[in-house]
Amino acid sequence: MKLYFRYFAIHLKSLTQYRASFVLLTIGQFLTSFSAFLGIFFLMERFQTVRGFTFSEVLLFFAVTLLSFSLAECFARGFDTFSSMLGNGEFDRILLRPKGTVFQVIASKVELSRMGRLLQAVLTFGVAVGTGEGDWTADKIVLLALMTLCGAVFFAALFVLGAAVCFFTTEGLEVLNIFTDGGREFGRYPLSVYGKEMLRFYTFVVPMALFQYYPMLYVLGRSDNPLLFFSPLLSLLFLLPVALLWRLGVRHYRSTGS
Repeated sequence: MKLYFRYFAIHLKSLTQYRASFVLLTIGQFLTSFSAFLGIFFLMERFQTVRGFTFSEVLLFFAVTLLSFSLAECFARGFDTFSSMLGNGEFDRILLRPKGTVFQVIASKVELSRMGRLLQAVLTFGVAVGTGEGDWTADKIVLLALMTLCGAVFFAALFVLGAAVCFFTTEGLEVLNIFTDGGREFGRYPLSVYGKEMLRFYTFVVPMALFQYYPMLYVLGRSDNPLLFFSPLLSLLFLLPVALLWRLGVRHYRSTGS
């Protein structure tokens, strides 16, 4: 961790050299997420509920997803742009260093401009809590934190998955954005609104529902099943196949010669 904080300090110092650019990028990220918030606001103002979920409840789903995605994008951005590392030969240098490849890719890029989305997510949490009704007990607060952390790890794993595929394709596959950016967009609403088939897909194939939908039912008091409290942890099982694919990709890596 000490070494990572050194990398982090270097990235932070580089950002301070272009403060105006950093501020504008942060504002741009905030406004992009704010437009998504407005979309939810106008939809709920027209229809009042979506599959029985109220405006404040939908905002909680949106806030958890956005906060998780933003954390992953801030601190795992190196995997999202991994194809450029392969193309310019930078990954060859990574293989020559004593630290692990995963650590080096994570430390290679920190996108603090994504803090604009983080701020939007925090404000959305505030609006959801302020407009909703419910008893915010300690276990529900802890569960929300667990959902957010597990969600951030899940989205980071999706970035790693996309990076691992690059070992075999060299260039990134845009189709994987269906699960990264697409997952963020789907997460605006409870995943059950998209139908049973989509809910099953996001439970057993790409397990986003395990940290977004099922534990939120417990938070909102729609289920008293205590097992839902631990469902975010089950989403971490997604790390296993992703880690195996990454190791396979590193083992079969061939330099581009750049």
